[in-house]
Amino acid sequence: MADVGRSGSSGSARAGVVERADTSADTSAGARAGRLDGLTPAGSVRDRLATEVELGVQASVRALNDHLRAGRAAAEAMAPAYGALWATLADQVGGGKLLRPRLMLAAYLGLGGTDIDGVAPIAAAQELLHTAMVVHDDVLDHDEMRRGRPNLAGARRAELAAVGVVGKAAEDQVLAAALLGGDLALTGAFDLVARAPIAPELRLGAVGLLVRSVTTTVGGELLDIAAELTGPTRVDAILIAELKTAAYTCSGPLVIGGLLAGADDATRAQLERLGTALGVAFQLVDDELGVFGDPEQTGKSVLSDIREGKRTELLRLSYLLADAAGRAVLDRHVGDPDLDEDDAARVRAVMADSGALDRTRGIAAGAARTARQTARLHLPAPLADYLCALVDELAGRDA
Repeated sequence: MADVGRSGSSGSARAGVVERADTSADTSAGARAGRLDGLTPAGSVRDRLATEVELGVQASVRALNDHLRAGRAAAEAMAPAYGALWATLADQVGGGKLLRPRLMLAAYLGLGGTDIDGVAPIAAAQELLHTAMVVHDDVLDHDEMRRGRPNLAGARRAELAAVGVVGKAAEDQVLAAALLGGDLALTGAFDLVARAPIAPELRLGAVGLLVRSVTTTVGGELLDIAAELTGPTRVDAILIAELKTAAYTCSGPLVIGGLLAGADDATRAQLERLGTALGVAFQLVDDELGVFGDPEQTGKSVLSDIREGKRTELLRLSYLLADAAGRAVLDRHVGDPDLDEDDAARVRAVMADSGALDRTRGIAAGAARTARQTARLHLPAPLADYLCALVDELAGRDA
């Protein structure tokens, strides 16, 4: 089993955080921020907080690896096939920037928390929750690749093909592995929180916030799936981003970190506001990269989102801003499972020439600006510096 780290909301709080597109005004974005080194704030903000956060991330990786090893050992004692599922799941965990543990730890340490070992399992839970969400999301999207490598479903299909299991039998086994593996990751996240060596009332509070992250994300996932039945101009893609992405990726970890540090309700509300804005910016950039990105950098096809007709803010604005000829191009190619690179280039041209790409970048830039302003106005300077550097990195990334 490969170790993790090998490379690596309430409506009132969301209201007014991210400005929707005004299709009658020009809001094109300016230049994007330069990259940082692996999401570690650089220069003047590489201070004691940054060092402490990195120590916390390392501790969370250890906690996560310990959990996965123990789970695999217990599963293998029951049945070899069960141990194999745990091993496949473990290969899907971590390996990226560990953004969610990093955000939780930054809020915790930046607001006065000191017990890194005590909260490390809860930081690890944020990453395991992410694994659960993407494993199940890939099932819903019928995807078997993630970041350029087989996901849990794809890995299971390869195992079955190697022993000659194909067709309907393979489909059933692949679906079962992905659903059950995602369930293991989800329950594991709660197990990590429940076993954290901190005060019982803090554990209970963290469990409650984790529940909220899950239930909010499920609502966003449902809206995202239902959007497939709706015309692209009638979808509230920003709301979906707030619910499906921001809740568990940014605002959830930040608010949990604040709770564990003893932050008051007002501070936690600002952490949620910041996280919601950051999560929307993150999703809008991700949607752009899904169409205009470099697959060598992102590990993701630039055809799949167009083939699926993914209901994004970029697509919504493209339909609203394009002329009749441009909309005809979109109608012809968006949602076409046989779309090729030439067809995709025509779609990209409509998105760019209509102004939809610039408008989407402008919304992402505005959300990032809201996140920075919230940090500067309401959080201690070291934490604000750290989080602003992360905002710059995420809003300006190309992978």
